[in-house]
Amino acid sequence: MAATTELISALLLFLLICSSDISTGEKTRRPEPCKRLVLYFHDILYNGKNAQNATSAIVASPAWGDKTTLAAPNRFGDVVVFDDPVTLDNNFRSAPVGRAQGVLLGAINFAGADDIMKNTRDLSVVGGTGDFFMTRGLATLTTDAFEDDRYFRLRVDVKLYECY
Repeated sequence: MAATTELISALLLFLLICSSDISTGEKTRRPEPCKRLVLYFHDILYNGKNAQNATSAIVASPAWGDKTTLAAPNRFGDVVVFDDPVTLDNNFRSAPVGRAQGVLLGAINFAGADDIMKNTRDLSVVGGTGDFFMTRGLATLTTDAFEDDRYFRLRVDVKLYECY
């Protein structure tokens, strides 16, 4: 009787293993993004002399900082507002396709630490408004150009995996 029970148990286990997805040898595919955007944000920090073409400015800084230089060494305490042109290539003179300024219509919300001293970093896409309502994904930010503390250009590669 015990031998029959063990045989039935072994047979059921064998059938279970054979019927699982693992036994087919297929690898699980990573989902493909439902939308992908590659954009360039062009930021020119106001330095006290370039008011005509500045796209960002420090509006608050630590007591030991000033409003024309980002607070070194880690920029902690600076509050910067920006109105950056967004282009499809890395040329500052290209026609802008939008502006990075926190507009509520069609905004994509990023969350995460943006350590600008690292060349490449990933931020979570955690929703947005308009066409990006409740979207989820990953934004890979790459510092495309960095000139002193006055100008930098980001390559923003957005991969959306949940789109509604």
